[in-house]
Amino acid sequence: MIAPPDRTPLPREFFDRPVLEVAPDLLGRILVRTTPDGPIALRLTEVEAYDGPNDPGSHAYRGRTARNDVMFGPPGHVYVYFTYGMWFCMNLVCGPEGKASAVLLRAGEIVEGAELARKRRLSARNDKELAKGPARLATALNVSRDQDGADACAPGDTPLRILTGTAIAPDQVRNGPRTGVAGDGGLHPWRFWIANDPTVSPYRAHVPRHRSS
Repeated sequence: MIAPPDRTPLPREFFDRPVLEVAPDLLGRILVRTTPDGPIALRLTEVEAYDGPNDPGSHAYRGRTARNDVMFGPPGHVYVYFTYGMWFCMNLVCGPEGKASAVLLRAGEIVEGAELARKRRLSARNDKELAKGPARLATALNVSRDQDGADACAPGDTPLRILTGTAIAPDQVRNGPRTGVAGDGGLHPWRFWIANDPTVSPYRAHVPRHRSS
């Protein structure tokens, strides 16, 4: 049983740090998505770090574009992208403004508003699968490009915000290769997850396929 989350938003300073510090520290934190039908709260159980120009796997590796503009800051904002011509994925921007880095939210446990998430994820066999994977997470939370640039540190009834929640003890954090990332970027062990959590997505090596964005 997960205790009721601390409803204090994380300060912007939390995100204004190197991405490899922010990513594991997000595990156990609560993301709240406010929808017209009510809130959906998700406890983060798996994330993946991307370090901009230092990282061949990052969308910002080759510089700033209209698509990745939000990645360049300010920290604490939401970066949403469209992939494979059908799915949205959600990231949290971190690091100093002007240096593009972000954490992909890969999986989580719905701790509030599960009935709303189930309506979005009709193919889920059980609640553990509602947000098991980055596209499923965005679908369950009704996240699209409309939320690109949202401020996750803002107080009040905002579209998306990160609450303090309870950080995971370091001995319960695991890390390993990224899932589905090609080339040198796939070799970085920058995927972080909570050990033995049933909502964590399975590791899959990269399989080449057509991408749309």
